[in-house]
This record gives sequence, structure tokens and C-alpha cells, in this order.
Amino acid sequence: MNLPAHGRSVLVSGASRGLGRAVARAFAANGDRVAVHYGSRAEEARETLASLDGTGHALVCGDLADPAQAARVVAEAAEALGGADSPDSPIDVLVNNAAVNLPHPPATTPYEEWVELWQRHVSVNLLGTAYLSRLAAGRMIAAGTPGRIVNIGSRGAFRGEPDHPAYGATKAAVHALGQSLAVALAPHGIAVASVAPGFFSTERVAPRLTGPEAESIRAQSPFGRVATPEEIAAAVLWLASPEAEWASGTVLDLNGASYLRT
Repeated sequence: MNLPAHGRSVLVSGASRGLGRAVARAFAANGDRVAVHYGSRAEEARETLASLDGTGHALVCGDLADPAQAARVVAEAAEALGGADSPDSPIDVLVNNAAVNLPHPPATTPYEEWVELWQRHVSVNLLGTAYLSRLAAGRMIAAGTPGRIVNIGSRGAFRGEPDHPAYGATKAAVHALGQSLAVALAPHGIAVASVAPGFFSTERVAPRLTGPEAESIRAQSPFGRVATPEEIAAAVLWLASPEAEWASGTVLDLNGASYLRT
């Protein structure tokens, strides 16, 4: 059975705003049904839902650091997107976008806060991704259908994040997880890939793009700008397409030549 190009059930984690919202919109515009996941930003998640093209979309809420809540998120998404007739109805596409990114420079962060922030980053960025991936893959395998998993990693996994080291470390782990899953799940027709974006504009970083560091941020790329969320979302949509199966296992750099890996 081939993966369809349209009309798929898609779960996007962390889709209340920013890149997650752009990804949800890209899949909806493609004719897919999208489950918009959020953790605490209910009003913004509803705004995302209202902005989607087409019908059949849904909201799902849960703290992905909690294994039980992660399982509920996947079950509710599958049911809302058209799988009420079977407990094993698949999610055709999973986009692991949910993440936390809180500053904790190692020279100045108190140890107790350092421990707490590391645990939070690992719980959400890595373990939450692992939970959703296993749950979605299990449904794809049980239904005997092909599928796609796309992880949102980061350029910071390669160039370092001096003020956000747990973010950089967990994103590197997400890349490694994706490659392990790509090998393990290929016999089931499931392709897994990751993207590694550089700096892109969102509501969260808007003050930095209008403040004193704006020029230096834009100068990181020889294009003299930062990316838009829509540019990143377009790559995610392609990696989830039927044509992208042979890209399984890749980590796709999307940083405007601001960091070149060798």
C-alpha cells in the first residue's frame, strides 16, 4: 500500500503558534486533516485551528513529558481524524515539533535551576518525541499502512548553544533518534527524517529581531536575513510526501548557509 499524497491524518505537536502553526497550515493546504497539539496555549491553538484550510481538523491537548498524556494525545488525534471505528487507526504523518528552549548559561545558572531545566528539556524535547514516535509508529504498523515521521531538530545541535546547552544537546539526540528509527521502521514502510533549522522568525523571537542584536542575527546568513516559518514548513511537507521515502534517515540543514557541516 502506498502513502497517499493528500487526505492523510497528520499530528503536529506544539502547533499553537510559530513553526508548528506554519506546519499545520501547510498540511491543511495540501488537503490533509490535521490534529493541532498544544500543551498550555489553548487560545493560540484555537487560532491555529481556525486558520486551517479544509475540514476535519482537531485540537488535542497534553503534556508530552508525561507518557500517559502522550498516549492520550495520539489516541485522541487518531480518533478525531477519522479513526473512531478502530482503536488501531493510524496517524499517517507525525511531526515532532513540540520543544522547550529556556536559557541556562552554565557559568551563571544556579545548580538547582540547572538540574530542573535539564530535566525539563530532556523530558519534552527528547522523551516526548520518543513517546509520540513509538505510539504513532505502532499504529502505522498495526494498520499495515506506510507512514512518515518528521522531527524538528536544530542547527544548534551542530554549532552549539552556549546559553541553551540542554536545547542543543536534546536536539542532537532527536537527530540521532530519528536516524535509529529510520533504520528500524523502514521494513514497515515508515520513513523518518529530521530538519535542522537555523534562526527563523516567530512570535517568540520577534523582540530579538527588532532589538540591538537584530543585525548580527541576520548577518549569520550570507543572505542577510532569517528564515520564515513557511520555508521550514515547506521542507517538512516534502519530507512527509510519498516522493521523499528515499530521504529517510536524513538530517536536512535549513539555515541559509549560516552553518556548513563537513
